[in-house]
Amino acid sequence: MSLQVELQYFNGCPDSGELLKRVRSAVEAVRFPVEFLETLVETPEAAINTRFRGSPTLLINGEDYTGLPEPKNAYLACRIYEDGIPSTAQIISRLQEHRP
Repeated sequence: MSLQVELQYFNGCPDSGELLKRVRSAVEAVRFPVEFLETLVETPEAAINTRFRGSPTLLINGEDYTGLPEPKNAYLACRIYEDGIPSTAQIISRLQEHRP
């Protein structure tokens, strides 16, 4: 059994590339199995199908990193993290909390 980590994003949002880099680093740093998926959300239909919370969104075992619930009306939008995007260390810590 492995931990499932997904980053949903679309190109054009300023934090997407940096969070993608941090998540990749975190996944490489942990010493247990992680199934990592990058989901590029490019259309309004894809936003609806993925229940998109905005770009970038980090899901761990299907749950939003910050606990943001699924939106009633998903659409393409950039996401703002109140305290900034999570650091690599914060992501590693959260992955360890969910270790299988």
